[in-house]
Amino acid sequence: MNLQCTGFDPLWGMSRRQFLHGFGMGMGAFGLSDLLGSEASAADHVPQFGGSLAGMHHAAKAKRVIFLFQSGGPSQIDLLDYKPYLNEVHGQQLPDSVRKGQRLTGMSGNQSSLPLVGSPFKFAQHGQSGQWLSELLPNTSGLADDICIVKSMYTEAINHGPGVTFIQTGSQFPGRPSMGAWLSYGLGTANQNLPSFVVMVTKNKGGQPLVSRLWGSGFLPARHQGVRFRAGKDPVLYLNNPDGIDSASRKRMLDALGKLHDQQLKHQSDPQLETRIAQYELAFKMQSSVPEVIDFAGESKETLALYGPDVDKPGSYAANCLLARRLAERGVRFIQLYHPGWDQHGGLPGGLRNQCRETDQASAALVKDLKQRGMLEDTLVVWAGEFGRTNYCQGRLAGNQFGRDHHPRCYSIWMAGGGVKPGFSYGKTDDHGYNIAEDRVHVHDLQATILHLLGIDHERLTYRHQGRRYRLTDVHGEVVRPILA
Repeated sequence: MNLQCTGFDPLWGMSRRQFLHGFGMGMGAFGLSDLLGSEASAADHVPQFGGSLAGMHHAAKAKRVIFLFQSGGPSQIDLLDYKPYLNEVHGQQLPDSVRKGQRLTGMSGNQSSLPLVGSPFKFAQHGQSGQWLSELLPNTSGLADDICIVKSMYTEAINHGPGVTFIQTGSQFPGRPSMGAWLSYGLGTANQNLPSFVVMVTKNKGGQPLVSRLWGSGFLPARHQGVRFRAGKDPVLYLNNPDGIDSASRKRMLDALGKLHDQQLKHQSDPQLETRIAQYELAFKMQSSVPEVIDFAGESKETLALYGPDVDKPGSYAANCLLARRLAERGVRFIQLYHPGWDQHGGLPGGLRNQCRETDQASAALVKDLKQRGMLEDTLVVWAGEFGRTNYCQGRLAGNQFGRDHHPRCYSIWMAGGGVKPGFSYGKTDDHGYNIAEDRVHVHDLQATILHLLGIDHERLTYRHQGRRYRLTDVHGEVVRPILA
């Protein structure tokens, strides 16, 4: 951590920061020092519950975002991008004219054979819009007239670490603020008793590792980092009082810290100290707000049944989806769900079926639930992974057993609510499902569009760091206007 002691007080014989370390007794706000690692110069730009923007750049369609991140790279060919031609050429070699010299991963780049693989799953048209969806997504298929499917996404990353980092932060390199942190920094929070950015990861799921920097604040003030909610009685680490400390004692401690802080401000401002005290105060408020939000006792039997049988299992994808709706109701600005395991290099038919069984009902239930409550109109739901999968088999094609490698050149996502066109399909890939044929959408274009729907011009939400102005979309990105309602 880059912490510098300031404000030595002869009365106490220690700095304010030393006092906090000694007197805090483990009472961390969102993981203690992890939240306080940003530079002091970054901490004084935003009021505690306000954003850096004086106002919206234009009228917002969405007030909040729920990002359902499917980590690992779901196979668009088997879920959202129907390619009947691949079944006709099943087993034939990927033509050089289609590959066009694109680099492959080390997992399939040395294969002497790249046999094309058609999807073994049936596709059908659904709803008045006639959108094509796989039999693996029966519940999402019921939302055909509510979702916008983008079939022409592409990314610059070919492996998981850079790919996930890129879609979450706008850069393949670690250290940049995540999308939720940017929104917290720009827009602030609508509920002073809850963080503006909450993260949940499906419990006990294997797959590629998901690390906290993916929802970190980077060089932005530390209070904008995502707060992870875990399954169990203590969803936020270090939130509860230590043994022997009750709420009244903690309140007296906070009041005393406030008085000391006021004295310090008369002589010298310390932005990191202000951030720390603000986090302590929010943590104190969250001691009562968090137990209430994670308690499903007030939900109807119909609502619980909508999300499926796993909703009663804390930390499951279904439970996290319902919790996302409850957080959205209470003003949380950005809610990020991670569900790992979409990485079928082998055994795709069985593995993909299991992934969809775990997620399809709850993802669709979230959209239906928001719609029933009149919240979908101003809540943007995004379902996406970091990249797609290849149209050819990784390894040897053996009957119905096959796998697909990473494919950054084209993949599919869907969005709902929050100002996107419902029942709409955008973009097109070639018959082989390998290249984009129409309307390319870069990851930065997606990020620019999400910000636009929230009333933000992505080129104007910036932060000066190390001599230059940074933004989520770096120096790229165009709003995908055809998908706007």
